[in-house]
Order: sequence, then structure tokens, then C-alpha cells
Amino acid sequence: MKKIFLGIAGICILLFACNGISTLKPTPTLTATLPAPTETVTPLPTLAAPATFTASPIPTPTWIHQGPNQVTVPILLYHWIDISSSNSRYYVSPGNFEEQIKLLHNWGYETITLDMLVRSIYEGADLPPRPMIISFDDGHLNNYTTAFPIMQKYGYAGVLYIIGTYMGTPDYMNADQIKEMIAAGWEVGSHSMRHRDLTTLDPSEQRYELVRSRELLEKQLGVPIRSFAYPFGIYNLDIVDRTYASGYTTAMALGYSNFQGTGNILALQRRDIQGSYDLKKFAFFLPWQGDPIFLPTDTPTPTLTPSRTPRVTATP
Repeated sequence: MKKIFLGIAGICILLFACNGISTLKPTPTLTATLPAPTETVTPLPTLAAPATFTASPIPTPTWIHQGPNQVTVPILLYHWIDISSSNSRYYVSPGNFEEQIKLLHNWGYETITLDMLVRSIYEGADLPPRPMIISFDDGHLNNYTTAFPIMQKYGYAGVLYIIGTYMGTPDYMNADQIKEMIAAGWEVGSHSMRHRDLTTLDPSEQRYELVRSRELLEKQLGVPIRSFAYPFGIYNLDIVDRTYASGYTTAMALGYSNFQGTGNILALQRRDIQGSYDLKKFAFFLPWQGDPIFLPTDTPTPTLTPSRTPRVTATP
């Protein structure tokens, strides 16, 4: 286990304005313990979903206080919302995507902003009874043409992680389309400049991917960029340190947990939603269940699948 130092005498208390948080500046003494990344597959036990889903108690309309330190907020990850010609796992069909978003709506989930997540982790905050974040990597055009209207239909907003050099190229969103989504309540983070594995690059190239992408997006979109998504979900302790030093207050990794906290604020756990998931398997990943009437009765029993991305566990 290694230690990284990111703040003075632990994490400095974040200052929040009414509509956001103050920009963190890197300091040398926050200690967080993270496991070194691994490229090997770490299989999880195969878990069978129950034959029937049991609904969690119906939440009250009153928001619930979560935090500080650890909160329960599932973060979902999508790439293409389209039909795959090669049966790629990264494509979720528009029909399946709408089924999933409708289920979340029927079960009482509400999207929150990254600022709300950060505030709840550091200070504690009132959140919806079933909060979540829905994120999209790469900036594919179908995120605008297909995912955006479906999300609007159910009252949801998401987070776009944009690759700097891809913006405005064929089949990727341009700045005006992204600005339209921002005006509708969406957030934007960086997914690097060229979608390169940062752990394979020298420090100058790492700076280009981390800093230049943030500067480019801020200039093109006119909004602060304070969140980063690691390309391929790959990172190590040095990359986490450089990410913080580059001006980011949150960063997205991959994982299996719905728990987010001070120990993984720069490696938040995201569930990669694959195109092969039926609605029951999708529901199996959610921390709160709703009325089973909204689930189909003729789908296979879901099981967890292994991933090569390490689970992040850190001590604040």
C-alpha cells in the first residue's frame, strides 16, 4: 500500500457557495491509502439475483442527510447509446437505455450534481432519498441526439466526460451541442486530450492530457472543469496526485461499490453499464429496489462479471 499527500493536516475544509464549491488547490499533506493498480483480472464471486426483488421501504419526500466521510450514491457509466454492429459491450441500445432510465424514475431515483456529492462527502448534506449520478464518457454524438432527450423525458441530467481532441469531429458532439446540454442542467468533465493511458506517459505528456484538456474545455464551453475521468479507468498513485495538482476536485474510476467517500474522491466508483445487461441485471446493481411490477418476468437470472479494474479502498 502506498500513501499520497494531497492536503494540509488532512483535507482542508472545502468552501461552498450557494451553487457550487470553491476550487481546491493542491497541498502536500493529505494522506490517503490506495492500492496499486493491476492489469490482471480480479474475478468476483458469481452472485445470483433473487428470484423476486423485494422493494426497499418507500422513501419520504423529505431529503435525507448523508455524510460526511461516506455516502451512498451509485454512479452509472455509459458510452454509446446506439445499436452496435459488432455486439460491442460499450453500446447500449436506445430501447434498453430508456427501459433503464424509466426504471430508475419509477423506483424514485434522482440525479444530483457533482458539487452536491462533494459537499455531502466533506461536510454532510441533504440529498434526495435515492440519489445517483449518470455519466457518459468520450462525448459521442448519440449522447446528444439519443440519450439527452430520453433523460429530459424523465427529468434527469447527467455528466459528460469529453475528450478534448475529439470534440467537434465526426460522430462526436461539438461545443454548441454540449452547451445546450449544459443549459439544461448537465455537467462536463475532462476525459483527457487524446484518451491515452496516463500511466504509460511521461510527466510532460501527462500534464498535456490533464491540464491542457481542462483549459481547452473551459475556453470552448465557458464553464469550470473540475472533474476528470481516467481513460480506460486506469490510474496509479502518481496519476491521482497529478490529477489533484492539475486542479480537479473529483475523478472517476471504475468499480463495484455504490459507496463514495473522502478516501476515493479522486477515484470514485462507477458501474460500467454494458449492452448485454437485461433490466433485471441492471436492477441488481442498484442499492435501493422498488416495486417489482416495473421489472419483466421473463429475463434470465443476473450474475456479476469480473473486471480488471481494481476496487479502490482508501483511508482518509
